[in-house]
Amino acid sequence: MRGLGYGVRATFACVAAVLLVGATVLLGAAPAHAQDTFVQVTPNPARAGTRVALTASCGDANNVTATVTSDAFGRVMLLPRDGTLRGNVTIPSSKRPGRYNVNLQCQNNRTANTTLTVTNVTPTETASPTPTMSPPERGPNAGGGGMAGPGGEDRLILAGGLTTMGLGVALGLFALVRHRAGTAPIRRRPETGA
Repeated sequence: MRGLGYGVRATFACVAAVLLVGATVLLGAAPAHAQDTFVQVTPNPARAGTRVALTASCGDANNVTATVTSDAFGRVMLLPRDGTLRGNVTIPSSKRPGRYNVNLQCQNNRTANTTLTVTNVTPTETASPTPTMSPPERGPNAGGGGMAGPGGEDRLILAGGLTTMGLGVALGLFALVRHRAGTAPIRRRPETGA
């Protein structure tokens, strides 16, 4: 590096800094998607007396059971399946219509919750016969890494784009410096007589 000009050294430093920042952001963001914690009920709303499916994620603990509780149906054990936790339960036909909290408790101490709406109307009596799925609500970000939580995927894409852009700028500067170094006239010092 000693024989290289200042511009070339600066370009190398810029490239190294961009790569270091990009790698730090990307490696820190990698587990964000794996750390999501949520619970959802399908269908929602659901009529009293019908069976609902429970799907959940405990982040990095989806290979062990978790518990879901709700006043709408009691306590249900969710089992690992296809990278998530799943279970089914029937809402008692005597359950009064209303909104009920559904709470997930994971073995890694993560929690999440959502709301289930119980109705006494059959799906054909409703204005919209298609059952809707409640959006998953995320649990607290309890140690999920630097980018855990909502928007982690967006941040990962942004970090990758910024890293790519930085590399492009650094390589452009490097090419410019190389071009100028190749076309610059060589200046000699005037010789001094002794």
